[in-house]
Amino acid sequence: MVSANREMVVYCFDTLVAHYNSEDAAPPAFDEGQHPLFVTWKKVVNGGEPRLRGCIGTLEARCLINGFRDYALTSALRDRRFPPIQAKELPYLECTVSILTDYETANNYLDWEVGKHGIIIEFTDEFNTRRSATYLPEVPAHEGWTKVEAIDSLMRKAGFNGHITESLRKRIKLTRYQSTLFTMHYSDYVSYIKATRGAAPSTVGVKIGSH
Repeated sequence: MVSANREMVVYCFDTLVAHYNSEDAAPPAFDEGQHPLFVTWKKVVNGGEPRLRGCIGTLEARCLINGFRDYALTSALRDRRFPPIQAKELPYLECTVSILTDYETANNYLDWEVGKHGIIIEFTDEFNTRRSATYLPEVPAHEGWTKVEAIDSLMRKAGFNGHITESLRKRIKLTRYQSTLFTMHYSDYVSYIKATRGAAPSTVGVKIGSH
């Protein structure tokens, strides 16, 4: 089984830096494969708690190289919840790559473990609108949610604004999955590039290590 690793995060940073420089990213140093994947960008300011800046991926299997290249940029620049990440934010960024595995159909909406499983919910609301959304495994645990709180939050994420009832929760089709992930801060990326390529990455208008 393929696990998330450092080279995948490096490739995501390479892809974003290359975008700002209008260049092509260096070829990735990990093996091709096909898996569902996500790319998450967070911003760390003044040593505080990392804040989400973008998170987009696919629940369908994608070729890893094309997938990480596409979603590194999509999550950084086109997550509708946030303004596009600017080059000047690079020194404050932290990137996490996730590879999703072990999809299982749950028996009911509570048939999963906080901190172990990511969850995908699918349901039809009272207006017969089909809705779906997912949380990666680390989200409910990080938020300190119970299963019910996570489900209710996910229903809101899916765009449902009505009254959440137990009967509606019981209509949910839930798929659970697991993931491997790897996280790297920009400063660690810079150090890694210096060590492996002999020179730090440069981006117009960005001072390396300027936090």
